Amino acid sequence: MFTNSVFGFLRCFVLLAVAGGAAGGAAAGYPRDRLATYVWIGQGLLGTVNIWSPPELAERIRTGDVVADLLRPVNPVMAYLAADLGRFGYAAVTRLVIPIAVGAVAFDLYAPAHPVTYPLFVGSVLCATVVCFACRYLVNATAYWLLDSRGPQIGWVAVSSALSGMAFPLAFLPAPLTTALYLATPLPYLIQVPADVLVERHPPATMAAMVAGQVAWAAVMLAAARLVQRRAERRVVIQGG
Repeated sequence: MFTNSVFGFLRCFVLLAVAGGAAGGAAAGYPRDRLATYVWIGQGLLGTVNIWSPPELAERIRTGDVVADLLRPVNPVMAYLAADLGRFGYAAVTRLVIPIAVGAVAFDLYAPAHPVTYPLFVGSVLCATVVCFACRYLVNATAYWLLDSRGPQIGWVAVSSALSGMAFPLAFLPAPLTTALYLATPLPYLIQVPADVLVERHPPATMAAMVAGQVAWAAVMLAAARLVQRRAERRVVIQGG
């Protein structure tokens, strides 16, 4: 939480400087208060959504310990998802709330004007966590074939950091690229969408549609994770087991 807060100050001052140099004091449609809120929400979501989770599954595949997971009467994807949702509940209280509180002390943050924004934000963060879990599961599952998943892990960290809205709002990118990211990848639904919901960048109906997009991507990515898991169980000899 301390590290998140330190980087929150760094990111916030950088993006506020960008807004200060933009016409009207707003960068890509984000006024200063919404931009500051966007930064601190992103710092809180980083640990809540858990983009940079340790590769536990990949390590269990490498050592062969994953055989114990396969012997249990619960699908491994659902078992790991249940554990991740438990982690999410704790992180929402600590990793999400505290950085926002730190930002609120040091900066003028934006308070949502529509009551519906609050339940939408809660649902959006939950959906983002499920989407992120499924993405990480797929990255970890490459160890079934590669044994060493460090390459895919590094690629995931680089891509998710740049294109999820964590480093900067995706509205800073050219419009065609931003549209392609929303339509073709789940990445904007990790950080960008929950942050935009809370700062009310769009009308409530549009925000609800964005959360619906998260639900769709969660279903697609979980189905992909289960498909990859089934293929691994049929085709792969587990290292050490």
